[in-house]
Amino acid sequence: MRGPGEKRRVAVTGMGLASPLGNDVEAAFSRLKTFENCVEAIPELAEYEGLNSHLAARTRFERPAHYTRKVVRTMGECSILALYATEQAIAQAGLDDGILQGGRCGVAYGSCSGSIPPLLDFYSMLTTKKLQNVTSGTYLKLMPQTTAVNLSVHFKTHGRLVPTGTACTSGSLALGSAAELIRWGVQDVMIAGGAEEFSPTQVAVFDTLYATSLRNGAPRTTPAPYDVDRDGLVIGDGAATFVLEEYGHARARGATILAELAGFAETTDGTHVTNPNAETMARALQGALDDAGVDASVIGYVSGHGTATRTGDVAETAATRSVFGRAVPISSIKSYTGHTLGACGALEAAMTVKSLQCGWYPPTLNLSTPDPECAELDYIAGEGRHIDAEYAMSNNFAFGGVNTSLVFRRAG
Repeated sequence: MRGPGEKRRVAVTGMGLASPLGNDVEAAFSRLKTFENCVEAIPELAEYEGLNSHLAARTRFERPAHYTRKVVRTMGECSILALYATEQAIAQAGLDDGILQGGRCGVAYGSCSGSIPPLLDFYSMLTTKKLQNVTSGTYLKLMPQTTAVNLSVHFKTHGRLVPTGTACTSGSLALGSAAELIRWGVQDVMIAGGAEEFSPTQVAVFDTLYATSLRNGAPRTTPAPYDVDRDGLVIGDGAATFVLEEYGHARARGATILAELAGFAETTDGTHVTNPNAETMARALQGALDDAGVDASVIGYVSGHGTATRTGDVAETAATRSVFGRAVPISSIKSYTGHTLGACGALEAAMTVKSLQCGWYPPTLNLSTPDPECAELDYIAGEGRHIDAEYAMSNNFAFGGVNTSLVFRRAG
């Protein structure tokens, strides 16, 4: 029995995704073992004058027949991706309507900006002075809370709603925030994750910062996180959803526990909107370890943020080395999927949990010579690594100086 103020344990009982790697967890994890990335040259991007990068890693899936107009009328592609991933997670967790709608289940979910196309309808209104393209659903598709709200309405949850719109930590912050609500007894179950739909505007954001890869003629060679010859990131899209549940609640109903979300921490830099800060990054990593009640020595693997940007990789690896004090094994899923922005924190966490289950950890693709400016770590390259680890860490960092770290424990 818990004592006063004692934190409850958080189990992972369901995962689902739509991603460049594949449209369920098993397919995505299997794709990691092909050692081929999902990046391609996108002809549409070449049509934009002044846009230097024409690369992306796209998610493609067929909408299920039950996604009728009535079901998705308030959803842009971002929310549809989230719904697709969430249906899988809920099915795996075996949640029934009694749990979903009982008031002890909430939603924590995010994206960078919601759906982009509806903005054009408002732009049309301002330029033509006519509302012909604006409908009752226009704002609902683009609002910052669109993924969280649409999931809550679709599954009729009545618990807490936590929209996370913190750029590249949207998914990881959702997982951590959901876990905290469960730990302190506010909720028993949380649907949590992140999603992002592809838009040329996202490529433009990083292109103007000189942070995109320009290897338009050689998409399989990029991105190359941590490599001395890396030349920038590639944009991706997708969604990933977790069902998180109080450990005892999951055991009592006979749910299969996939892993435990043992630790979480978030810090903010408070220094610069786009330049990373290794010191405050390190505080997030140490905070997650402290929250999990474990020493850095027990972490067998780190899923790095690994965007393949010059400053980002250097700061991240410096932070990691300062906390671990050793060459901990690390790799970046973004070398396969590109940077899936609001989805990456949840997508990379899902692959980390799957690695914990299987004992195999993917390499960083296109990594041949680690940048000497990056800290000394055990960069997994080549054909991956078999590691018998009880704990693994997944880290993400975002514009605005938002740093998150998650610690997962193998089930058993």
